Amino acid sequence: MVGRKKTKAGRISFKLGIPKRKTRRKHLSRPGLKAALISAAVLCVVAAIGFGFVLLDKYVARRAPVSRAALVPKLLDVPEWVSERLKEKVVVTAQMDTTGAYLGADTARTIQQNIKSAIVWLDEVRVQVTNENILISANWRKPLVLVKAGDRTVYLDADMVVLDYLEMPKLPIVKIKGLLFETPLPQPGRVWKSNDAAAAVALADRLDRMDKSVAGDKPLLCEIERIDVSNFNGREDERSAHIVLYTKDNTEIIWGAELGTWQRYLEATDEEKLTNLYAYYKEHGSLLGGAKYINLQYSQTRVSLPVDKY
Repeated sequence: MVGRKKTKAGRISFKLGIPKRKTRRKHLSRPGLKAALISAAVLCVVAAIGFGFVLLDKYVARRAPVSRAALVPKLLDVPEWVSERLKEKVVVTAQMDTTGAYLGADTARTIQQNIKSAIVWLDEVRVQVTNENILISANWRKPLVLVKAGDRTVYLDADMVVLDYLEMPKLPIVKIKGLLFETPLPQPGRVWKSNDAAAAVALADRLDRMDKSVAGDKPLLCEIERIDVSNFNGREDERSAHIVLYTKDNTEIIWGAELGTWQRYLEATDEEKLTNLYAYYKEHGSLLGGAKYINLQYSQTRVSLPVDKY
């Protein structure tokens, strides 16, 4: 009987024994949790360091010094009439100042400024630099007429911008004769404010646009040699035509007053003059060798044949 009796101390010891075993199991699981957390942290650090090196490598590659001479300039959307000499001039300019260049926006701006300051033939220059190329696009100034002043020979575009002389074998560029030179001929890249030259340029531009619309592969301008403005605004003879065109075989095309002033002088409209000129060109296939002169000045258009007299 005495052996079966549980003492108070024994009961207490029995009840407290279970919690003690649970506490030991809980303590035993903590080292595994800590190890897992440490492993995860180490992996995160390693991944972050690796990602950082990748970004750094890309940054260094992007900002590494390069020679622009190693890049390939590419001209985009170049008009068919642009000569190889002019293309070469733009490419060489794009590769100027190659020491210590960096790829990026600064490089593009520098190249853009180089081209704008050296090549007056381009307007609204846009430059993009990649790891392999310098991509260049722009609006190309098209020369319409040729002007000689003393020992200088230049072109004028439709906006009266002076362009330095380069041979343009693919363009029908017309000469201007009889200029008064009331204002000096400016340097290339500048606008020339000259009334008689502007009248000739406007007429050449109008003929150029007509060629694109109706002449196809055989532009009428290819047969025009010069525009004579000696009598512009009747400064030599009020009764004579103000503007006269001459073909390459010296056929005289009597135009009359400058564009937009036909009504003041009771002449045929500008549209009527153009229509009659291109109708003759289409009918005969050429302005050369047929007529002695072509009079477009008045509505009753008269074409004088070689047997006719003035």
